[in-house]
Amino acid sequence: MNKKSLIALAASLASGLALSFGATILTTAAQAAPTNIVVGADTTFPPFETETNGEVTGFDIDMIKAIAKEEDMTVSLKTLPFNGIIPSLQAGSIDAAVAGITIKSSRMKNVDFSDAYYKSGLSILVKEDSKIKGFDDLSGDVVATKKATSSVDYLTDHKFKSDYIKQFQSIDAAYQALMTGGADAVIFDNPVNINFKTQHGGVKTVGPLLTGEYYGIAVSKKKPDLVAKLNDGLAKIKKSGEYKKLFEKYFGGDLSGAVEGVEKPAAIALKD
Repeated sequence: MNKKSLIALAASLASGLALSFGATILTTAAQAAPTNIVVGADTTFPPFETETNGEVTGFDIDMIKAIAKEEDMTVSLKTLPFNGIIPSLQAGSIDAAVAGITIKSSRMKNVDFSDAYYKSGLSILVKEDSKIKGFDDLSGDVVATKKATSSVDYLTDHKFKSDYIKQFQSIDAAYQALMTGGADAVIFDNPVNINFKTQHGGVKTVGPLLTGEYYGIAVSKKKPDLVAKLNDGLAKIKKSGEYKKLFEKYFGGDLSGAVEGVEKPAAIALKD
């Protein structure tokens, strides 16, 4: 082999090594880059989600970020009304959603759910001087609540007349109706009712919980692998103690809503 051939061979080998090394760097970088998920949130559901001066915070927000961190994912939040969440998941404009979403059999036809992360139920909130003591006392009274929620389903399933149901885009508007005399009671998720009572006073919850239900992270059916990752991440933050820290931060350490074991959606879905 002559000198020119040796030079050409060396150049060829150098070029091949450079290409191989570059490809390795690109592959490694691609593997290292965390996956970003777009998460929808309705910010009118304190203490799970709320928005102040453009900043979205709450139990659900901290939780989904902690889960994502455990699974090497990042979160991009997209705020939207509660009744727009499932359509957005179906359209693929968001990957998952947190909004204190009750796991229901009807919803499972359209979206998937993570394992349950919070145990809740519906309660009745009235003004302090109200004579209402329970659901049976509400006949002829106006009940305020939030649109497209399980509280509306409960009222209609129990033959409550639609003329006596005031539905609002936000639960804050329902509470405002109660406080200003536009409604006699609010039926909504107990932790949210308790949060309002704690912050405002002049109101009380009456009667037993009307339902027992669980919240889950809703996931697009186009993202089956994401459900497994979210479940893994949820298990990890439970094991690390991060999950219980959220209850200390947002519920003063009250663990009544904590889900200790693994509750699969199919087993605990609210039938409707």
